[in-house]
Amino acid sequence: MKIKKLIYKFIEDKFLHGCSDYNSLEVRKLCRSKKQAREMFQKYDVPHAKGSIFYNPYTAYKFVQQHGFPVVLKPNVGGYSRGSFFPITNYKDFWKAMFFVKLWWPSSVIEQYLLGKNYRVVVTKGSVDIVMERYPGFVIGDGKKTVSRLIDEENKEREKMNLIPVIHTIEKGSRVKNHMKQFGYHFDSILEKGKKLTMYHRVSLAPGGVLETVGVETITEKNKEIFFKILDAFGANVFGIDVIMEKGIDVDFDKQECIFLEVNSRPYLEMHNYPRYGEKPDMKPLYEKLDALDITGRGIY
Repeated sequence: MKIKKLIYKFIEDKFLHGCSDYNSLEVRKLCRSKKQAREMFQKYDVPHAKGSIFYNPYTAYKFVQQHGFPVVLKPNVGGYSRGSFFPITNYKDFWKAMFFVKLWWPSSVIEQYLLGKNYRVVVTKGSVDIVMERYPGFVIGDGKKTVSRLIDEENKEREKMNLIPVIHTIEKGSRVKNHMKQFGYHFDSILEKGKKLTMYHRVSLAPGGVLETVGVETITEKNKEIFFKILDAFGANVFGIDVIMEKGIDVDFDKQECIFLEVNSRPYLEMHNYPRYGEKPDMKPLYEKLDALDITGRGIY
């Protein structure tokens, strides 16, 4: 147990710096692994991806044989999408991702992956406070400029908007190079007018992902109800809920393909102050509501 506490302390210091702390220790303990979230989703009939927790890579291989691609591989712990690989669409990428995901944590997760709109939804008791759609970094061609030039312009725009360092720049390294290569592009390619080219597959911030503010008023009542249901199931004060919806958050979840991915008991609220697209949300009411709470076990991991 002492070793386990040291490991969690390392994760806290290295990966959770800047994350909010508005849930009790009891609630946070219920949310430490992807397995716990999956079990709660299943108990309360919340739509989620078919998946499996595994130590042996062969277990994941059998899952793919049974359910097919695309899939996601990720550690059974952590946040920020760190160590996650998706969408994996072939065995070559599967085994490559397997190697890296096992470097993160011995217990791993494989799940079906849904191509759709990826959201982070901040929910408190009785209120959906913030909704952000998340995108991997991308550029849009004008038929004249190279991809390299478009990346430079995008990075300058991020700096101009004062999004750095919460939102990262797009780095012109091997990761982006190899990703573009899959689609037949390189840094010197002239990108066709109107063509949208993603720089990486992950929507997380570190590889250059961006956020777009979505109006809370666009969420259907039925979708609000399931967000509240998830929050209440864990007894939480606030959650950052990650969900993929085939059509969008303005359509009832049961009228489309929908996968709830995970719950974040210590959501990185600060990132919502830095949307690349849309209006910056007013965070003051949310912080006032959360700061008024009496939290048990705050500061204890």
